Amino acid sequence: MWTFQADVDNGRAKAQLIPIIDHASKLVLGWAVGDRAVTSLALEAWGQAKQALRSHGVHLQRVIVHHDQDPVFTGYGWTARLLLKDLVRVSYALHGARDNPEMEGFNSRFKTESRSLFLDAQTLDQLRAVVVERMAYYNRERRHSSIGYRAPATFVATLRPWP
Repeated sequence: MWTFQADVDNGRAKAQLIPIIDHASKLVLGWAVGDRAVTSLALEAWGQAKQALRSHGVHLQRVIVHHDQDPVFTGYGWTARLLLKDLVRVSYALHGARDNPEMEGFNSRFKTESRSLFLDAQTLDQLRAVVVERMAYYNRERRHSSIGYRAPATFVATLRPWP
């Protein structure tokens, strides 16, 4: 997981996006947008991801969550939730972006492909609405060469039962 910033309120405020992506299928499992990158925002994204994983029949004990060493992901609130309550494994990037090229690629493409739409959003609520639409497009329509030029949702549908 990584965050990116988008200007809202005519450039006077920043917004943070925290996505959780399955590296193999490219499916965005969960995400959250807020005005600050804080643990509660990351846990909101994780809640969506956890629900998506369960809907695909994935046991959380088989999941590895990989992210950077930002305080959002190293604090007690995050680690206790994932490690102690949800029983997933946690992996940290040791060398920054070089340890997570899939996420860096997602962030780059997502920002570039949606840049003008993000710039048009004047408020955090408008930005959230844009992100809802763009995530739906990313998961259901955008084709990825690494999964046979299929959309992530189409690719995942071929994996029953999901590994």
